[in-house]
Parts: sequence; C-alpha cells; structure tokens
Amino acid sequence: MIVFKRTIAVFILLVVINLESQAQSILDKNISLEVNRQRLDNVLEIISNKGDFYFSYNSNIIKRDSLVTLTVYNKTIKKVLDFLFSSDYEFKESGNYIIIRRAPLNISRITNKALTEDKIYTVSGYVLDDETGQKLSDASIYDKHLLASALTDENGYFKIKLKSKNKTVELTVSKEFYQDTTIVIEPRYNQQLTITIMPQEESQALVTVSPNDYYLPDSLKVRVEDDSTSTEYLYVKKDSSKLEKTAIGNFLLSSKQKIQSLNLKKFFTERPFQVSVLPGMSTHGRLSPQIVNNFSLNIFGGYTGGLNGVEFGGLFNLDKRDVRFFQAAGLFNLTGGNVTGAQFAGINNTVINNLNGWQTAGIYNYTKGKVNGWQLAGIHNHAADTARGVQIAGISNYANKNMKGLQIAGIGNFSRRKMNGMQVAGIFNYAKNLHGVQIGLINVSDTSSGYSIGLLNLVNKGYHKISLYANETMNANLNIKTGNSKLYSMLMGGINLSDSAKIYSFGFGLGHDFIFSNRFSFSTELSSQYLYLGSWSYTNLLNKFSLNLNVHLNKNFALFAGPAFNVYYSNQAGGFNGFNKNIPSAGYHHFNFSPRVNGWIGWNAGITLF
Repeated sequence: MIVFKRTIAVFILLVVINLESQAQSILDKNISLEVNRQRLDNVLEIISNKGDFYFSYNSNIIKRDSLVTLTVYNKTIKKVLDFLFSSDYEFKESGNYIIIRRAPLNISRITNKALTEDKIYTVSGYVLDDETGQKLSDASIYDKHLLASALTDENGYFKIKLKSKNKTVELTVSKEFYQDTTIVIEPRYNQQLTITIMPQEESQALVTVSPNDYYLPDSLKVRVEDDSTSTEYLYVKKDSSKLEKTAIGNFLLSSKQKIQSLNLKKFFTERPFQVSVLPGMSTHGRLSPQIVNNFSLNIFGGYTGGLNGVEFGGLFNLDKRDVRFFQAAGLFNLTGGNVTGAQFAGINNTVINNLNGWQTAGIYNYTKGKVNGWQLAGIHNHAADTARGVQIAGISNYANKNMKGLQIAGIGNFSRRKMNGMQVAGIFNYAKNLHGVQIGLINVSDTSSGYSIGLLNLVNKGYHKISLYANETMNANLNIKTGNSKLYSMLMGGINLSDSAKIYSFGFGLGHDFIFSNRFSFSTELSSQYLYLGSWSYTNLLNKFSLNLNVHLNKNFALFAGPAFNVYYSNQAGGFNGFNKNIPSAGYHHFNFSPRVNGWIGWNAGITLF
C-alpha cells in the first residue's frame, strides 16, 4: 500500500513538472552560449538548436553577416537576444516560433484641434515611417465615403478638406510597400495629425531559422497573438496597376496620378455616374481612378477605376479595371482589366486582360489576354493569347496561341499554334497546326490535318513531292505537289519535245490521295494548263480530271498511271510553224461540246519522288 502511494505521488510530480515545462515561455528558457566572431545568422542557428524552437525574421532589417562575440551562462533567451539586438527590436512568440521585428514607434496622435462652424473643415499633418520615424512623401490620405484625397509632399506633409455633414470620418493612409492604416477622427474640427504607418515586408526577405537548418525556403506564414488581437503576417508584394505601365498610360497620366494609383491599388468603390473633362478633372476628384461607374461621360478623356454600364469618351477612355457592357471613344479605349461587352473606337481598342464580346476599331484592336468574340479593325487585330470567334481586318489578323473560328484579312492571317476553323486572306495564311481550311494565294503550316486552297500550299511536315510524267499531249511534264493527302496543290509545267509539234505549258491543280496501305494509294486530280502553241495572242486551256493508281516502291519513290478526262478550249484557228496544230493527236475519240471546246479520254504515266 505504501509503495502504491509513493508511485502515485511520483507520477503526479512528473505530470506537474511536465506541465510546467510545457507552459514555460521560450523566451524564459535558460541557455549557455560561447561564440567568438561568428556570423549573426549562425549564432541564431545555435540558439535555435539549444532552445529547440524556430526563428523568423525579415532579412532586410537584420545584418546576418555581422560578427558576434558573446559569452553567457545560464541566461534566458530573452536576455541573450537583448545582448544581440538593440532596443529598436522586439521579440514575439507564436507557437514554437520567435519572431524578430523592429519595435514600432506608435506615435500617431492629434497635435492640434479646433472646432469650426464652417461646412468645410481641414485635417493636416505628417505621415511617418513607424519603424524609423522618417517623414514619408507621396503617401495617399483619403476618405472612402466622401471621396476626398491628398498626397503628402516631400516633407511628409498633407492637407485635406472634408465636409462637416458626416458624424464619423475614417481617414485611410496608403503608400506602396506599406500597410494601410485607418484612423477615426472627430468631424467639424480643424486638426493636425501625426500618423505612422508600418512597412509591408516582402516574402522574399522572410527568413526561417530551424533547429536543423537556417537556409529554409521563404514560405512561412506566422500568426502572432498580441493581447486580445491576432495578426497574421503575410509578406506579399503587390503589383501596381497594369494600365499605368503602358506607353499611353505613362504619357497621359501625371506622376501624382501614377503614385496615387500605386498607393491605392487595394481600394476600389462603386458610384452610379461620373463626368470628366480630362484625367484628374472629374466629379470624383482625385479618387476617380479608384471608382467603378455605371455611367461615365468623358468630355475629352477620362481616367476611372472601371465600368459596369455605359461609357462615352470624346477622345479616349482609360479604365484601370474591368469594363462591362458598352464603351465608345472618338480615338481609343484602354482597359487595364477584362472587357465583357462591346468596345468601339475611332483608332484603337486595347485590353490588357481578356475580351469577351466585341471590339471594333478604325485602325487596330489589341488584347493581351484571351479573345472570346469578335475583333473588327480597319488594319490589324491582335490576340496575344488564344482567340475564339472572328477576326476581320483590312490588312492582317494575329493569334499568338490557338485560334478557333474565322480569320479574314486583306493580306495575311497568323495563328502561331493550332488553327481550328478557317483562314481567308488575299495573299497568305499561316497556322502552325492546321485543323481547318486555308484559302489564300500562299498557305503555310507546320503540320496539317485540314485543307489548304491556294496557288502555293506549304506544309512543313506534309507533302513535298515531284512528279515526272508523260501523257497523250506532252511527253515531258513536271508537277510539284505541296500540302497533305487530304488536299494538295500542284504547280505544273510541260513540254512536247518535237521538231514539228512543239508545245509549252504551265498550270495549276488540286489533288486528293486515297491511301489504302503503305504500298498502294489512289489519286484524284483536277488541273488547268495554258498551252503555248506559237503565239500569246490566243487562249488555249487544257483542263484535266485524272485518276492515278500509285505504287510506292519505298518511302521516296513511286510509280503511277491512270486515265484522264480532258476538256480543251482554244480560239486559235491556225497553226504556227514547228508547233502542234492538232490537240489531241489522231487516234483519240473527240467529244465536241462547241466549235471551240472538245473533250477526250487520255492517260498519265510517270514517277513520283519524295
């Protein structure tokens, strides 16, 4: 019985000791440390190993390569860190992590305050870096409801006028690479403020030190419990608006407008309408680029946050984010987000993201993202990603990736990847992988399972064949075939070698191969040739429909032969010395369709190379 009681007592004692050790703060743990001229990051690794915990810190605020010499015995980790860092730093625990960061200044305060009976009161003051106390220029101070805003000058000073009708006023301070800070002020008081804002740390600068390896990837997200509040530190660098980076945006917008856009990239709101004369001269004031409107009227040009309705611009419309439904401008529209609906412009429409709808421009349309709809332009349409729909242009159309639909151009069409549809051009078409139809003078593709109809059809991984043959009209013919088995084009030339019955010919044709096996195939070909019989003053056209059986002896050599039905038109009444006068030669049965048109059944036989 006594042994049992002693066992229970020892067990309870061990449990209590274990609970106390678990409840002990990491910063209160005692360690001994002796280092001589060691890098600071190595010293942190040693402490991490001794205390069996993790460090997390921003490498931009700590000099990791500074050398440390330190000897301590049985001191708390907090005191060791106090030795290593100045009073400008603080140490926060979160789970098994110690986060090292700069101690905030926390000096936001009201320095002067005076009640006013006017309808307008003034708030002024300074914006400071919370870590360094440095006065910050180009910081935005704004009220989200009143749409009033200001920028700090080179001394960090700002002045903003507000209406007295609101019961409470929230001023937000925003600056690129800093965390947004919102303060509540009492209205109807002219007052001076000093506001501090915290830098926003970047994920690339976040370092995690573990008990095993302090060169870990920068992927830690830490939630810090501080009194009754909980803060999660997300070190993410936000990109600025895309519109301001364009050549047009850079040219038309002032430096202050571009700075304001960078500062306020997380703030957008909606309003029913706005009227602008020029960018910066709007019924929404300086915050116009942060506001999405249902109706927008820009006398000359406007710079707004986006559109969810209808917008008209005498010269141009600049929209930072998405545009929905309808937009028209005398010169151009520039959209930093997506367009869903219709755009019309005298010169150009530019969409930095995706288009779902219709673009019409007098000169050209450009969409950096995907196109799903119609692009109509006087000169050029450009889809920098995939396109699905219709592109019609006076000169050229371009799809940087896959194109599914129809391209019609006066000169040329380009589809840099798969073309699933139809290309029609006055001169040439290009598709890397053709799954449709090309109609043009010159058609080019890398691979093709579709149809190319033109004078010259070039398929890189298709037909490149040369046929040498004879028929009943000419004893030496050359035929160059390009395309694929579904449809290939033929450039033809021929001569009848004879002292008394010479013939020279050139022509064009189309053909199709029915492939039965690796050894046998059957070709159907339709062609038209001009025959020169001593004078260019006459028209002599020989049209053929040929049926040829091909026997492939190997990959690059085949024999072929077959019948051909001929229809011959000629307005040449007499012959010329040395040239053939009778086509076809005697022995072939004639079908007389008219005095100038007759037909007969002839033959072809020859070899095909490649």
